[in-house]
Amino acid sequence: MAIKVGMVSLGCSKNQVDAELLLALVVKGGYELSADPTECEVVIINTCGFIEDAKQESINTILEFCQMKEEGTLKAVVVTGCLAERYRLDIAAEIPETDVILGIGRNADIVDAIDRALQGERVVEAAPKELLPLEGDRVLSNAPYFAYVKISEGCDNRCTYCAIPMIRGPFRSRRMEDIVAEVEKLIASGVKEINLVAQDTTRYGLDLYGELMLPELMRRICKLPGLIWLRVLYCYPERITDQLLETMAELPQVVPYLDIPIQHCNERVLHTMNRVGSSESLLQLVQRIRAKLPDVTLRTTLIAGFPGETEEEFDELLCFIQQAKFDRLGCFAYSEEEGTIAATLPGMMDLEERRRRANMAMEAQMQVAFALAESRVGSVLTVLVEGQDWDNEGMWGGRSSMDAPDIDTKVWFTAPDTIRPGDMVQVEITATEGYDLVGHML
Repeated sequence: MAIKVGMVSLGCSKNQVDAELLLALVVKGGYELSADPTECEVVIINTCGFIEDAKQESINTILEFCQMKEEGTLKAVVVTGCLAERYRLDIAAEIPETDVILGIGRNADIVDAIDRALQGERVVEAAPKELLPLEGDRVLSNAPYFAYVKISEGCDNRCTYCAIPMIRGPFRSRRMEDIVAEVEKLIASGVKEINLVAQDTTRYGLDLYGELMLPELMRRICKLPGLIWLRVLYCYPERITDQLLETMAELPQVVPYLDIPIQHCNERVLHTMNRVGSSESLLQLVQRIRAKLPDVTLRTTLIAGFPGETEEEFDELLCFIQQAKFDRLGCFAYSEEEGTIAATLPGMMDLEERRRRANMAMEAQMQVAFALAESRVGSVLTVLVEGQDWDNEGMWGGRSSMDAPDIDTKVWFTAPDTIRPGDMVQVEITATEGYDLVGHML
């Protein structure tokens, strides 16, 4: 009987893609996958190490499975991902119950590492970040009707608060033909929605082709038969060109949705973050996008409590939230990351104050989001069915093109039991429930 391997993947969708590549290697290595890691003999914890809360979640998950190993049938705890890349030796020293700790450059060696661990060897290894596999078969870990496709790895933006370049290395694009071939294979397997992800999708192709090639990549993907939705996430504001917007408008498969993490709006704070822009320029960008894509849904993320952020600068951020009216917005309390320039800046405020400011920003966005949701009442939306929720009186739930998987809102609706997850249906919106929309299938 094959040994069962389970996976817990934490953090972002880009990390999830790595996890799915790992799972395919595990299957090829003769192991059996199990959806329930508590019933396995080997568990892989694909960690996140982006901000403090994510690191703590990763550590807690590692400790939980180490405890299970002592008490039950679990034989090996394998740690991969960003935390393993950044703190490999610390994990090895402080959590000796772990059996395998692999830096991301060693992901291709996952099967060999598990084999050795099951023979009693402890494996703690790293390799150059550039050896992280970007191609290969994948085992989708989410519903079979959507998938993430990573179009590049690493980052060259060098924002002062961010440890990603240290963890993931320099920016490097995948070849366009490899991406298109992967998407074609995913569509053939039944995937209807492709979500393009990277640290900075708008930079795609600059290193390989000498120019920004995201629009051309989108055109090539949209030539593939069977694709229904193509979505682009993680767009850097300075590289949202008219060409990109016009390409999105031309291609019917591309949903009018842009995720633009701007982090702040104050010019001085942005400069200290090693980013460019101001409230004025960002509002102009929002207006330009909406002029080119009238039905666009805009998502962003912000950081509150950055070192040195004054009350006036934070008030400017609150005002900006009300002016820009992003459809989707998340605000995080600044996380002091070891090894980053921002961690050495003066004006570091206590965590309680950072969280207070983040909560205030989210309260300001709540007013905007609730009003936008109310404006959708009476409209008819195409919804990708995700399943029934028996806690919500058996209503069906799904996502419109305005909602990226895992992070955005839901559409709840009544429908006959003949529909199935993955179906595309028309839903008339009749009410709202907080951020979510409520309606009935037509």
